[in-house]
Order: sequence, then C-alpha cells, then structure tokens
Amino acid sequence: MCVAAPDCGPSCTLQPTTARWVGCAYCGRDRAAATGPVTGRPGSGPPGAWGSGLLVDVDDPARVVQVRGSAVEYRLSGTESEAGRPGDVRAAGVVVMLHGGHLSAQVPLGEARLRATGHTLLVPSRPGYGRTAIHAGPGPQGFADTVAALCGRLGIERVRAVMGVSAGGPAAVALTERHPDLVGSLLLVSARSVLPFPTGATRVAAQLAFGPHVEARVWATVRMLLRRSPELGLRAMLASLSTLPTRQVLADLSPDERRRLVRLFSVMRSGHGFAIDVRHGLDTDLGRAVGRPTLIVASRHDGQVGWQHAEDWHQRIGGSRLWQSPSLSHLVWYGSGAVATDRQIVDFIAAR
Repeated sequence: MCVAAPDCGPSCTLQPTTARWVGCAYCGRDRAAATGPVTGRPGSGPPGAWGSGLLVDVDDPARVVQVRGSAVEYRLSGTESEAGRPGDVRAAGVVVMLHGGHLSAQVPLGEARLRATGHTLLVPSRPGYGRTAIHAGPGPQGFADTVAALCGRLGIERVRAVMGVSAGGPAAVALTERHPDLVGSLLLVSARSVLPFPTGATRVAAQLAFGPHVEARVWATVRMLLRRSPELGLRAMLASLSTLPTRQVLADLSPDERRRLVRLFSVMRSGHGFAIDVRHGLDTDLGRAVGRPTLIVASRHDGQVGWQHAEDWHQRIGGSRLWQSPSLSHLVWYGSGAVATDRQIVDFIAAR
C-alpha cells in the first residue's frame, strides 16, 4: 500500500526511479508528500497534492501564494540572484509562460534558450494544474486577471512578452487584451484558438481518460510503459502529436531528445485542469482586441492542435505574424526544427 496516500489503490507501491525521486508508480505521490511542509518543491506538498513526487530538473522551487482569494502556484526562474525574490529580475526582462495541458509550473518546457539569453521566467500553473486552485480563473479572462495580480504582488510592472503554449494560448491572449499596460508582446506556440478543441470522438475520449477521477491511473500506466519500454512508450505518446507517421517523428529525435521526452511524459498529470480546458467555453471575440506585437508559431504537422487554429489566431489578431515551424509535431521544441523555432521566438522578443 502507498504510504504517502492511504486512499490509493491496493497495487500502489513506492518504487525508486532515480536517485532524486522515490515515488509511487501508481499515483505519483511520495513519502515527503505525507509529512513535508508546503514549500513548493515537488514531493513536498500535502497528501494528494498534484505534482508531489514528480522529478523536475529546475533549480527554482515552485511556490504557492494567495492571489485574489485563490491559491496560485508559480515559479520564478532566471533571476539575478537565482533566489526568485520579488522584483529581482534580469536585464532582458520578464517572460510569462502559460503552459498547456497536463503541465504545471514545476515542469520546464521551452525555457532553456530564454534563460540563456538573460530572461527571467514567470511560470504560473493554470487553474486545476499543480497547486493552483480551480477557482483561480477558471476561464482565460479570469485567470488573466489573476496573473496580472500575481505580477503586481511580485513587483513586476512590465512583462517583455507573454507566451501561451497549446491550451495556455487563450489565457495569454486574454492577459494581453485585458492588461496592455503590463504586456509588451504576445507569443502563441502550438496554441489552440476559440475553434472547437478537441472535437468529436477525441473530445469524448479525452474527457474519459483525463478526467480528475481517472487521470492518476492513466498517467501511472503511461509512466510504467515508459519505464519498461521507453521506445514503445514514446511511440504511443507521439502518435497523437503529429500527422506524420510515428516512425518519422521518432527518427527526427536525437537520443538526448528521446530521453528528455521520456522524462517529460513521465511527469505529466492532468489534475482538474484538463477537464476545465475541455469543458470551458471560450469567448468568440477573444483576440480581436489585442493591440500588441504578436508572433504565432505552429507546425503544419501538429496532430494535437491543427494548423487551422494558428490561422484563426492570425485572422483575429490584427498585425500578427504567422510563422510555420519546421518541427514535425505539436512539441516544436523537439526535433530538427527546434533550433529554428527557438531562434524565431528569441529574435521576436529581442526586437520588441
């Protein structure tokens, strides 16, 4: 039985997977979750906290603060002192990153080049992900106001850019629309628009597989598959992320990228956040009032968020630029197109 979560299933056992993480292969929680203080580090939350026991290779801990009456988890990375103190930002300015589905502030994605070029990154967990409360939004407009209030609390008066990735796109657009004095520019990367997403049978399957009552078991199965057969697990995960044959996408990845993707998929969880993403309707006028420079990055081979979403954003946001990433999947920071994608993003921010 899982010592971190007595309510877990009878097949749940705590198993070491790396020198830094001893976690339950069934529910993803660890011993520290049962006894440790809430400091924001993975594995130190209260029993049952989403993200407990997840190995995250970042130096900066995720923290939890009360903003507008709701708990918000965030990570401030790349500060001058590397201590994450409010207002202690680097010369290149602050970039707010709003991750997509199945990710929280504890998981870095697409950050390396931005940190290397001197940016401070503010990464909040969206509603229902990590330790951010469901009611911290729950919709894009509400969460945009929450992020703006978080910036104020941290002493951040100006954001160089806000980047919305995948399902984080609508909140990034709303933040830019509603708080133009805060946001200098907008980046949308593989971002869903107000078009239906997901659709048809995929929508029904997503609700069944990643609902809050079953997602822990689904991700435990994914972790088990990735641990026992990494290549088979990668094939299974990449199949829905590209319109190209899986073998072609896999062949485009370096050995190091394959290892990093195994690690990324192994720390994903849906919490209540994915159910919010799928069920919450979007304002059909979202994006039409954006008055900041905007770059839309997308791959025509994205199997998760179709190219039509990028075109829809381009049509909605006046003066926006649509750039086609040469990457072969939804994960544009991996594969042969990663360097060009990073360069476009960094150059766009630098020019603002």
